[in-house]
Amino acid sequence: MAARLLFLRCVLALAAMVAGLVSAAAQNPNPEGIQIGLSTENISITAGFSGADLTIFGALENADPEVARQGRYDVIVVLEGPARRIVVRRKDRVLGVWINLQSEEFENVPVSYSVATTRPFQDITEPVSYRQLSLGTNNIYLQPADAEGNQPTIAEFTKALRERKVAAGLYSENVGGVRFLSQNLFRATVRLAPDAPVGTHKARAFLFKNGMFVKESSAQLEIRKAGFEQAVFRLAHNHGFFYGLLSVGFAMAVGWLGSIVFRRD
Repeated sequence: MAARLLFLRCVLALAAMVAGLVSAAAQNPNPEGIQIGLSTENISITAGFSGADLTIFGALENADPEVARQGRYDVIVVLEGPARRIVVRRKDRVLGVWINLQSEEFENVPVSYSVATTRPFQDITEPVSYRQLSLGTNNIYLQPADAEGNQPTIAEFTKALRERKVAAGLYSENVGGVRFLSQNLFRATVRLAPDAPVGTHKARAFLFKNGMFVKESSAQLEIRKAGFEQAVFRLAHNHGFFYGLLSVGFAMAVGWLGSIVFRRD
């Protein structure tokens, strides 16, 4: 009798669980999603490249028409460059000479980082959400090589690294750079800096609903050099020894020509 009663309770609990799942699915059968697309997957740049605006198109999936009409969907689009190890050095004056006395290494730092948003950051979600998503130039996580080091020093060098990237135009934000073309379609404009690094860049789109993060989508963009710059780049990376010999030979030839041109009789 006790065994039958226990079995009946298990069946009822399972039935209640299934009913709850069905009810949740009925309330939200098709959760919102987001997709983005690039007009091109490859960009070739030359030595005269002075920067450009890249347009990224996207669409919301299964968007709630009422929420869309009220403008309670927000999108943040990021174009993130390849990650590199970076050393930040601080110069101090010693006996009248400026020398590097202290440095801090950071791992997997995006060389470039451009952000576009539908509205100001403070109007989209809470600061804690940006920190959790590592989203925005002030919130992107910069990983120190020695995480156990002096924390005030790490914080100082982290701030200096951000400021240097912003000053160089490699980290930028475009508030209002994402515009909805309809209830489901949007267009984002992100900035490619003049010193945009070659390599694989990652475009990411973050969807927020009523201030809550919903979904993320991504796509890849390849930036490469073109023309003579591409030939030099390939030679330097694939045949470093010969590139070094050519560089030394070229420097010697220029020096020899200079001595002839400016020789005094």
